[in-house]
Amino acid sequence: MAETSEDTPMLTLERVNEPPAETWNRLRVNDITLTVPRLSRKGDVYFALPQLFERVECGMGEKVTSWVTSQAADSRYVEVRAHEKRAEPIVVTIDADKGEVADTGVMVRSGASATIVVAALGTDAGATTSASLLRVIAEENTNVSIVEVVGVGASQQHLESLGVTADDDSQVTVRQYALGGGTIAFGSCVALDGDRARTDLLMRYFADGKDVLDVNHVVRQRGHNTRAEVHESGILDDDATKALRATIDLVHGGRGSKGNEAESVLVFGDGVTNKTMPVILCDEDDVQGNHGATIGSVAPEAMQYLADRGLSRSQAEALFVRALFEDAIINAPEEFSHKVAVTQAERVLGAEVAHDFDDSANADAAEEACHAE
Repeated sequence: MAETSEDTPMLTLERVNEPPAETWNRLRVNDITLTVPRLSRKGDVYFALPQLFERVECGMGEKVTSWVTSQAADSRYVEVRAHEKRAEPIVVTIDADKGEVADTGVMVRSGASATIVVAALGTDAGATTSASLLRVIAEENTNVSIVEVVGVGASQQHLESLGVTADDDSQVTVRQYALGGGTIAFGSCVALDGDRARTDLLMRYFADGKDVLDVNHVVRQRGHNTRAEVHESGILDDDATKALRATIDLVHGGRGSKGNEAESVLVFGDGVTNKTMPVILCDEDDVQGNHGATIGSVAPEAMQYLADRGLSRSQAEALFVRALFEDAIINAPEEFSHKVAVTQAERVLGAEVAHDFDDSANADAAEEACHAE
C-alpha cells in the first residue's frame, strides 16, 4: 500500500508508455511523463517473483516496472498447474483511494486455462497514485483470458502495465475497460513467441471532463503462423485528452503471421484532444499486417435516424455512452470488477441507469445458470 502525504518524495518517470518505433517529436505522441510517489522500503521483507518473469516485456516499459516492484509492499505469484481448467478467476484488486500498488506474476502451465482479473477503483478521496503490474507466462496449448477494469477519481492517477509471453498454440484474450479518471495509463505488450499463438486485444474507453488517458499497445509476432487482432473503441467528451500508440511488430522469422489493428473514436466534446498512432513494423516477407483508425462524431444519417424518433443530440450521444458501460458491466467476470463498472456508470449516467444495466446483467447470469443446471 502506497499511502502518501505532502512530505512524500516524488519521482518523475520520463518517456514511459513508449512505442517500439517513434514518430516526429513535434507531434508529442511518442510517450508520456508521469510523476509518482517514491516510498522508502528500507527494512521491509520483500518477496520477489521468480527470475523468469524479469524477461517478460511490459507495455509501460522498464521504468514503470522498476518503480512498481520498488513500491509494492509485496509481490504475488500464482501458478496454474498443467492441464488444469481453473474455474475461479485470479483476481487483483486495487484501492486507488489508498494508492495501492500491486506486482503480480502468473504462470499458466501447458494445456491449462485461466481467467485473470485486474480491477482498480477510486472515489476521489484524495490525489493518489495507484498501479498494477501484471506479468503472465502462457506455456504451450494454454487458454488465458485477462480482464482489466479501471475507474478512478478526477484527482487520481493509475498506471496499468501488462506483459504476456505466449508459447505454441496458446490463446490469449485481453479485454480492457478504461472508465474514466484523472490520469489513466495503460501499457500492454503481448509476445507471440510460439508457433500458431494468437491474441485478441480489445479495449473500450471513456474519458470526459479533464481526464487524461494514455495507451500503449504492442504485439510482438515471433512465432510461425501467429495471429493478432487488436481493436480499440472509445468515447471522448468535454476537454478530455487521449493518446493511443498501437504497434504490431512482425518480427523476422515469424513466417505466415497476420496482424490487424483498428481503432474507432467518437468525439463529443469541442475541447477534446485525440492522438492516435497506429504502426506496423515488418521484418519478414511472408506476413500480413493492417491498421487503421476512424475518428469523428456520430454519423449524420445515424443522428437523423435518432432525431426522427424524438431524441435530441445529447440524448443520442448518451445512448453510445450507455452501450459502452453496459458492455463493461455485463463482461465483468467477478464482484470487484463489476463494482468498478457500476460505480463509474453511476458517476457518468446516474444511479438509475447504472442499476438498470446491473439488473439486466444479473438476470442474464441467472438464466445462464438455469441452463447450466
